[in-house]
Amino acid sequence: MTQYPTPTGGASLLLSFKLHKHAVVIVGSNTLAASRAFAALEAGSTVVVVANGGLASACDELQWRANDGQLNVVDLDHLPCSVEGAVDRDAQALDDYLGSLEQIRFVCVTDTLLSGDSRSRRSRTSAQLIAHACRLCNIPLNVTDMPDLCDFSFLSTHRFQDHETGTPSSLQLGVTTNGQGCRLASRLRRDIVATLPKEVGGAVASFAKLRSMAKSSADEVNEEVGAEFNEEAGPSTPNQPVAQRRADETAGEGARRRMKWVAQVSEYWPIPNLAKMSSEDMAGILDGQNGFLSNASVPAPTSQDLPSLHSLSLSPSARKGRIFLVGSGPGHPSLLTVATRDALTKHANLVLSDKLVPAAVLAIIPSHVEVRIARKFPGNADYGQAELMEAAIDAARRGLTVVRLKQGDPSVYGRAGEEILYFRERGFEPIVVPGVSSVLAGPTFAGIPVTQRGAAESFTVCTGVGRGGKQVQLPGYVRSRTLVILMGVARLQEMIETLLAESGEPSTRRHGAAFPACTPMAIVERASMPDQRVISSTIRDIAAALESGGEQRPPGMIVVGWSILSLWGKGDVTVLESGAPERDEERIRAWLGEQRWRIVDGLDNGWADL
Repeated sequence: MTQYPTPTGGASLLLSFKLHKHAVVIVGSNTLAASRAFAALEAGSTVVVVANGGLASACDELQWRANDGQLNVVDLDHLPCSVEGAVDRDAQALDDYLGSLEQIRFVCVTDTLLSGDSRSRRSRTSAQLIAHACRLCNIPLNVTDMPDLCDFSFLSTHRFQDHETGTPSSLQLGVTTNGQGCRLASRLRRDIVATLPKEVGGAVASFAKLRSMAKSSADEVNEEVGAEFNEEAGPSTPNQPVAQRRADETAGEGARRRMKWVAQVSEYWPIPNLAKMSSEDMAGILDGQNGFLSNASVPAPTSQDLPSLHSLSLSPSARKGRIFLVGSGPGHPSLLTVATRDALTKHANLVLSDKLVPAAVLAIIPSHVEVRIARKFPGNADYGQAELMEAAIDAARRGLTVVRLKQGDPSVYGRAGEEILYFRERGFEPIVVPGVSSVLAGPTFAGIPVTQRGAAESFTVCTGVGRGGKQVQLPGYVRSRTLVILMGVARLQEMIETLLAESGEPSTRRHGAAFPACTPMAIVERASMPDQRVISSTIRDIAAALESGGEQRPPGMIVVGWSILSLWGKGDVTVLESGAPERDEERIRAWLGEQRWRIVDGLDNGWADL
């Protein structure tokens, strides 16, 4: 049975190179040559332009860069040729010249451009001889408009700038059609860039500083800890379980925790907020002791009828603040209730948001409203929760209307209960605004009904992690029941062991019968968002399926039960009939085909218009 995707040719291995002063030779002196030269210069290369007619024939930009000392222009007509009467003097002279240079990274031929002057355009025969010479020297080659002679191709690229300073950032975006439509690639690149927040370049610059601060602190502890700060070699999810923070943790444990927090920031916080991080914000993130990520540059609302924190008002008419506990739904802005939208846009003076609330929801909040993002990082959730509640009380006492914004529904694993009791004890009765729970919306977006006649008569919801990171007891197997597990993907292997165990310690973490290994299981990541992903398999193969998908996309949820396949294709609503369990393996083969799992990427296009 097929386990992993079969490689299909026609793609390229996309890489990014630092050229580190290695030479790049560009043949031709037109505007395309100038564009290639500029890209190579920005990558740290030494650039040599070789062209018939030398500097005098070069375009204005190349002449300016040459006169400024940024690159060298060599006259190909004046280069010595070792073979008298060579079939193509240019190709032979260039071959001789390349042999005299050291550390050539690649050669780019631009004077074959089809749109150029046909009288000065290099012939295909000449380009073939240049290609032959480069390959003899093991030098990668790109020839414009002749893809069969190319060892590599250029992407249509865009380098982002810091939106405030205009300084080029380290963030680049590239698109390639692998020679099947270069102009279309440029259009697609423009369209992609237009959809990204203008602050994205500044966000990368800010995050680079934060990452450097975290790594420096790790390096100070010891080299071993510092070496662990490698994002590509790290876990595929920033939600990997972390022990709860202790007052007596070692310096090494603290350094590792800070690295985990940095990963969480990169995954969850909105791009505009990342771009606004100050040095104080970064220090607060790393020490985990105080402060939020806030749109602090936006002044909090002021009004003469709001009492001063330092004044004593005896007037019975003094305005009392309010606290709303509001559910934002699973993520898609269209799933906000009218009450939630009104709370955010008409009533809020301060929004205290959980980190999982997506930027698309935060974007509807008016710019004059202060928004603070929770720092409830792994191992620090309890402190982050207390920090949020204290901030809400402080603002409410000053007469502000505070919106505690939570993902999904506040009452479904959203800590609404403890916040209600905390606020009530301090004199504020919060107003709870329900939200669309991901318990129902997530499976629905994945095409999975939690109940379905003939497949699932009931459903159960549980969490994958208890208070303080402790293990929880999972429900046992009931064929007619769908099990939904929130906050369990990071502990997937532990979940699987618990569900399957017939005896031993894992079975004590389950209340009821063991699950058959062939039971359908699905992981729904970023439900309702454009980058939603659904990984469907069986309990026995779901871990391998998740690993095959590469980097995880938190937040994710787990769905277990026969309702998963009930609406796939022609559907299967016979799983509760007499004798059905004996056909389960056959049922799974009909569902998955020759594969052991299925991965569906993206959201139904119909939602793009909502």
